[in-house]
Amino acid sequence: MTSFGSVISYPIPPYSNLPIRADFYQPRRFVISNITLGQTTIVTTSVDHDYVIGQEIRLIIPAEFGSYQLNESFGYVLTIPALNQVNISIDSSKNVDSFIAATSNQSPQILAIGDVNTGPINSHGRVQNITYIPGSFINISPQ
Repeated sequence: MTSFGSVISYPIPPYSNLPIRADFYQPRRFVISNITLGQTTIVTTSVDHDYVIGQEIRLIIPAEFGSYQLNESFGYVLTIPALNQVNISIDSSKNVDSFIAATSNQSPQILAIGDVNTGPINSHGRVQNITYIPGSFINISPQ
């Protein structure tokens, strides 16, 4: 039980909360359909993404898709050449195998990393942190 002045507030029962779903957060994870190697790496997603320039991302590449050397690599979005492509700051020009479109139980993925509690980047601190750190997840759940 929580008390706010003279008002008593009880915890919200779990059955009243909306279930947590990945599509309630921006930016989301996306399946990779192609990777173009070079001094910067261009990642093509299977659908249009919602990443922005400056956002920090991570790649998850299972070995059967080739380019497994990029697995668990971190980088920043440099440009957005198309609605389903991101140019990222990972140098894949040397010692990286070509991407292979394979069928598997696993999928290669690109994920935004970070969250709104990573630290304040404005003068209000974490309580009223309206300026989000690039890569952070923003809850867009229906109210």
